[in-house]
Amino acid sequence: MRFNRIAISAAILGAFALPTLSAPAASAATASTAATAVPAVSCQSLPPLPYAVHTKAVTIRSKPSAKSTALGVLYKSHKFSVSKKSGNWLYIKDKKTGVKGWVSAKYVYRDIRMCLH
Repeated sequence: MRFNRIAISAAILGAFALPTLSAPAASAATASTAATAVPAVSCQSLPPLPYAVHTKAVTIRSKPSAKSTALGVLYKSHKFSVSKKSGNWLYIKDKKTGVKGWVSAKYVYRDIRMCLH
């Protein structure tokens, strides 16, 4: 019985060790391939991605507060610029209508990019 436990333990450890032993060769091959595919531009030098609305529409307000006066509506299809931030609010200018005001950052996001080096 003791021999079977030792044999089983050795087999299990051997199964785990096998991929570990072959990993350096595989990662070395991928490292040399990745070295040739590295873009000339680094992630830090790329401009930030634009903001977008992730609901059908969001109310543009006069102050960064849900209780402030509504100035207009920023629709998902509209392009807009963000000039400042206050807490969870963004000051925007709707490029289609020209309306400026505050929108909740809960409904607006900036896409992110991932750089793999």
